[in-house]
Amino acid sequence: MKKMKSAKSAIAVKARSSPKTVDEYLARVPEPARTTLNKIRAVIRSAAPPEATEVISYGMPAFKHNGVLVWFAAFSNHCSLFPTASVIDALRVDLRGFRISKGTVQFPTNKPLPASLVKKMVKLRVAQSESRKQR
Repeated sequence: MKKMKSAKSAIAVKARSSPKTVDEYLARVPEPARTTLNKIRAVIRSAAPPEATEVISYGMPAFKHNGVLVWFAAFSNHCSLFPTASVIDALRVDLRGFRISKGTVQFPTNKPLPASLVKKMVKLRVAQSESRKQR
């Protein structure tokens, strides 16, 4: 005979499941990172094409338009924006002073990246996406 799962364990499993929407993801993020990511989200939305959609990709919020433009996420000690390695390389001078890796820009949980820099990264990704679409 199969052992039934208790309601309590089913709830615990559901709570640990991956978020299905960006709002659901952000609701799980503690302050001050939630406010920081909401600011980043608003800047990305303002720079992305109107038809861009919000999705969860690799368990993180992302904006999609002819493929994923950028991802963003909160971690225990920082937040990150993932604009891809080509954007990091192209804007390396603008990113001085930030912690960067191949495709990631890290910033404090309580201090969003400058809006002008985020817009520049998103617009570069949109241009890359558009040129890839035309091929």
